Formats: sequence, structure tokens, C-alpha cells
Amino acid sequence: MLSLNYLNVSSNALSQMIGDIFATLSDLGTVDLSFNNFSMELPPSIGSLSKLSSLFLQNNQLTGSLNALVGLPLDTLNVANNNFSGSIPHELSSIHNFIYDGNSFDNGPAPHPPASTSPPPTGSSSSHHHSASGSHNKTRGSAKENSDGHKGLTAGAIVAITLGSALGAVIVLLALVFCIRKQKRKEKGARTSNGSLPLGITNGEPQMQEQRVKSAAVIKDLNPRPAENVTIERVPVKSGSVKQMKSPITSTPYTVAALQSATNSFSQEFIIGEGSLGRVYKADFSNGKIMAVKKIDNSALSLQEEDNFLEAVSNMSRLRHPNIVTLSGYCAEHGQRLLVYEYIEKGNLHDMLHFAEDSSKALSWNARVRIALGTARALEYLHEVCLPSVVHRNFKSANILLDEELNPHLSDCGLAALTPNTERQVSTQMVGSFGYSAPEFALSGVYTVKSDVYSFGVVMLELLTGRKPLDSSRVRSEQSLVRWATPQLHDIDALAKMVDPSLNGMYPAKSLSRFADIIALCVQPEPEFRPPMSEVVQALVRLVQRASVVKRRPSDESGFGHKTPDHEAIDMSF
Repeated sequence: MLSLNYLNVSSNALSQMIGDIFATLSDLGTVDLSFNNFSMELPPSIGSLSKLSSLFLQNNQLTGSLNALVGLPLDTLNVANNNFSGSIPHELSSIHNFIYDGNSFDNGPAPHPPASTSPPPTGSSSSHHHSASGSHNKTRGSAKENSDGHKGLTAGAIVAITLGSALGAVIVLLALVFCIRKQKRKEKGARTSNGSLPLGITNGEPQMQEQRVKSAAVIKDLNPRPAENVTIERVPVKSGSVKQMKSPITSTPYTVAALQSATNSFSQEFIIGEGSLGRVYKADFSNGKIMAVKKIDNSALSLQEEDNFLEAVSNMSRLRHPNIVTLSGYCAEHGQRLLVYEYIEKGNLHDMLHFAEDSSKALSWNARVRIALGTARALEYLHEVCLPSVVHRNFKSANILLDEELNPHLSDCGLAALTPNTERQVSTQMVGSFGYSAPEFALSGVYTVKSDVYSFGVVMLELLTGRKPLDSSRVRSEQSLVRWATPQLHDIDALAKMVDPSLNGMYPAKSLSRFADIIALCVQPEPEFRPPMSEVVQALVRLVQRASVVKRRPSDESGFGHKTPDHEAIDMSF
């Protein structure tokens, strides 16, 4: 696997030697060999990994020195709890995240050299040292004289000093009690005058308040659910350190026992889906509530990503939009990590388009446009309302769930925080998503909001044609949906032949043409030419508003509910 750029074999029982295998794996950016039983010196070829930024070797039995790592472009290095020895090379001290405890090193990481070497002050430091030692010697001399009894204090003087000291201590104690009571009265008055701190007292609060108002104006019809009474302040991590949570978790904590009971111990018949991070189960709770539980496979997470689980849950639990699947709860105990979502009963768009057994249940054109508009609004919320922007990174029809009224709900929002980062992103998460991936991702491995826009365009093509993004069963020229469809999107005759046959020609012709225009913009090869999702939403809204009820066949009942006057039917443009 010469193009391998991310390797994670952590938390297994691998033992003996790491072969000298790295000479041909020059693309590796992250290597995680932690929590195994490797026992050997580092192989020399590890020094040839010119792109290696993260290396995790902790909790093994590795020996020797770290000299083989000198010169690597590392920004994260963890060699804790091994049998390394010798001196830590000075060059490794500049690594941003370097953990080395639990070894037998002769030294700590060398300090950075000072910017300029000026001689220390000649007077102050030395004179301070001498005066301190001088007073120390005087004290010892005085004590010695007392012990000899030549110049000791009389008994009366000792009694006077003791009484005076006791009286002084009582006075100081009374003053301290008075000050504490006065301070408490002030704090109580501040709290009772206004139930919280007044605006402007805490630095940054006015800006936060202004942002809340702005967000409320953008999505004024959304009322966030009341936050659960759960605050996680400190999260223990495997290295023994303690990580500070940025914000509280507003979703409900569940126990493993409760989720096992609701899923019949995660039995096969309760599985309703499977993704890169693990399987999804239908959970039937004793109170009658039905939820969907994603059981995360720990082998899908590296050490750092496991530590980030609660932080990711905190961020995901605050995503509130009618077209986004709500994260209702989570579980993080006994080494298990599970996410509990609202249950969307109809299934996903991918199965509805490609595996519907009954053709009479095929999605109408009206429903397809509504699905496109709803998912566009979900992406607009993630990209342009959330701060910082949330990149979905796995947008595809299988992640669009439909309720009984065929309203779309985008799933897996925020899960990118638990999957390998952009530099090491070609992972199992993306294996089933190549047909949706933007061209720049294949070149750089970096996924952005504009990559999400491209993936959205591919889903719109699925809605238009009823075809899969990649279909090896078709002739070679038609296997890639984007490559086959893009040249025909502005050809009216070709467009009519591309439409999903299950629609039986029941769609407004002008609406079809405008739908194709939006697709063409979204799947532009250059990301800078793709529109932001807010403009895509506006275009789809205009498409619905201008949709004509003129039917291609007299029996068609799939037209939209009103006809726009001809003088308003101007061309859609961004």
C-alpha cells in the first residue's frame, strides 16, 4: 500500500518487532502503534517518513533511543510508558505536543536557546544571595548563644511576649471575620438585584449576546430544546492528564445497561444501518420511546479521537434545525461510546431511490424538490449559521433520512470531529463516498464547505436521474454519474432522456430545467465557482415559487399547488 497516508493499529495485542517497512511508505502522515506489545528499537526506515506529522508509540515495550526520529516534521509525538533510554535529542524539544514520561531518559527535553545571550546582572543576584546567607548565619549564631545560656531571655520577658502574641492574633482574627462577612453581603446584593451577572461585566459577553441575537434572527422559527442538567467540566484521558471541556453537554447521558436493554443486547435483528464508525440499532425503550443508537466501534477511533468524544458530543448536541437529525443522548462508560438520535421512521433517501421494490411508492417530482430544499437548508445552517462553520464531510443520499411526510433530516452532522482529520482523511469513512467526493479532495485530501456543495450537487443528480453516483453495472461511459450527466445538463432534449424513468414523465418541464441549472453550478470542478449554500437555498425556493402546474400528461397530479403569473416567471440566476 505505497500510497497509505494514515495507519492506526492501536489497542491490539501486536507483539515482537516492527519490521523495517517504512522506506516505501513516504506518504504516511499519521502512525498510531500505541497500546500494543511491541518490543524492539525503532527501525531505521522510520526516519524516511518525510510527511509524518503525528506518531503515537505509547504503552509498548520499545527500547533504545529516539535518534531515528530526528529531522521528521512531527507536531505530535507520544512515546510514554516504554523502555526508551539515553538522552532525548535536542531537536525533538521543538515538537508542539511531546509526551515522554514513563521511560528511562537521562534528561528532559532541552530548553529552547535564548534569543540573545547577555551576561547576568552582576550586583543584584549575588548580593541577594550573600545577604540571605548572612542572615541565616546570624540566626544560627543567636540560637547557639541561647543554648549556652549566656544571653538568653528572662522568664518574665518570655511570658510578656507570649501574651502579646496571643492578643495580636485575636485582633487579626476578628478583623478577618469582619471582612469576610462584608464581602458576602456585597455578593448577595449583586445576585439578588439581577438574577445573573449584568451584561458587560464579563469580558466578551456583549459579543456573545450579539451573536445569539443574530442567530435568532436567521432561524427565528427554531426554538432550541431546554438544556439537560448535565455539565461535564473535566474529562479524564488515557495519558493520565485532565482535559478541560469548552462547553457543557446538553443531551441526556445513558447507561450501557439501558441501551443494551432497549436493543436486546444489540442483537442482529435491531440493526437498521451501518457506517464507518459502527452500526446503528433501533432502540425500543420501556416508556414507549423509540430511538436510533449508533454504537461506535473503538477501532475506528485513534487515541486522540477517543479523548475528543465528549467534546464532539457537546458540539453535536447544540445543533438544532428541523432538517438535521437531533442528537438526544450519549453514553461514555465502561469503554463504550454510543450516540442516541431521534428515530426517523421512513428510512434513507438512497434506499428510497435505488432499492424501492414497489414502483408506485416512487418519489414524485414535488417530493424530490422538497427533499433537495430541506437538505440545502440543513447545509446552509451548518456552513453559515454555526460559528465556526461545520463541514459535514460525508454528505450523501444514505445520510438523508425521511420521515412519514417525506421531510428530509440530515444525519451524522458533526461526526467529522470523530473521524480522521483532513490530512489523514482517506479512511473507511470515505470508502463508500467516492462518488460524492469533490475533485479537489482526491488531489489534496482536504474537505471544505465547497466540497459539501459538490456532494449536494451529486445528490441532486440522484434525485433527477434515479441513478447511483457510481454504478459499475452500466457501460463504462455511464458509470460515473457526474461525468456522464454534466455535459447534458443544458441540453433540453438530453435532459428529458436523463430523468428518472420512475417519474413516468410527470414533472413540470421548466422546473426540471432550473433544477439542472442548480446542479451544474454545484458540481463545478473548481471549488471557487460553486455557490454558497445560502444561494442554493434561494434558487430552490424560487424554483418552487415559479413552478408551473402545466403537466406533461393530463393524468399528472404531481404539479405544485399554484401557478406563477407569466410576468413573474423570470429566469433563475445566482
